[in-house]
Order: sequence, then structure tokens, then C-alpha cells
Amino acid sequence: MAHSHDAAPSGPHPAPLPADSEPTSSGPDARGPRLASVVVFVHDHDASADFYRELLNMEVTVRTATAALLVGHSGFQVYLRAVGPKAQHPVGHAGAQYVIWTAEGADDFQRCERVLRARSNRVDTRHGDGFTLLEGRDPSGLPVLVAYPGPDEVARLEIISRYYV
Repeated sequence: MAHSHDAAPSGPHPAPLPADSEPTSSGPDARGPRLASVVVFVHDHDASADFYRELLNMEVTVRTATAALLVGHSGFQVYLRAVGPKAQHPVGHAGAQYVIWTAEGADDFQRCERVLRARSNRVDTRHGDGFTLLEGRDPSGLPVLVAYPGPDEVARLEIISRYYV
């Protein structure tokens, strides 16, 4: 007897679509939900707001005693929430571990590298198959990654073992 929590069979037979829905493509031109915001718990939201504002070219639109909201030119949002100087980052636990940003061009990538090198004592550069990944640390010690070119320009054909395996 199947229960509602049992996994659906996988394979070439997807679940039927509701009668009023349109099928969607699963190819490279398929559209779906976009990431609109990210929430980052930080030690000091003021220092982090200044850091992310400079690195990501975002505007701080709201700042309270415990949080800040930054908005980018495309409308993407970064919420920063202060959790205090002794809060730990749960690396290895379930949930998002890294956010990888994409520079708008080679000049922007170089600008991001200058910002990270000026504000972070640990900066590393890795080269993937057709792209470069820059890693630094934010004021809370969290990893900050910037790639160029982005996955919309150069397909990712490998899993970066440092982060995902």
C-alpha cells in the first residue's frame, strides 16, 4: 500500500501535469523561479553591510539595530542579520553553505579581487574549466565567492571538489 510520503518512481515517466498547466522545457533556455534574496547571519551587520555594499555594488536600503537590507541594481536582495560575535557558522550541516556571486565582466572581477584583498587576509583564486573562482572572507569570517565568467556564459562541466565533494 502506497503512502502519501512514499517517493514517486523516477525515470522517463514524469508525474502528469494539472489540466490547466503548460508543459515547460527542461533545456538550457527553460525559465523557472529565480533566486531573489539571500539571508546571511553575521557577527556585526554594520561592518558586513559596508563590506557587501562595496564588494557587490549594492545599496543599503534599510538598517536597523540588528539587521540591514542591501539591494542590487537588478533587484536582488541581501538581508544581513546580526547574531553576535560568538555565533558559530554550521558548516557541514544541512542547508546552504556558500553563495557564489558572478562578476559582471573582467573589470568587475578585478575590482572584486581588489576589494577582497583589501578587506580579507585569506584570498584564494581557483581556475575551473573556462572560469575563475575567487574566494575571500567577509567580516564574520564567512567564505565569499565570486566567479567569472558566470554559468550563463560558460557552462559548468565539473563539480568543484573543494566545495561540493
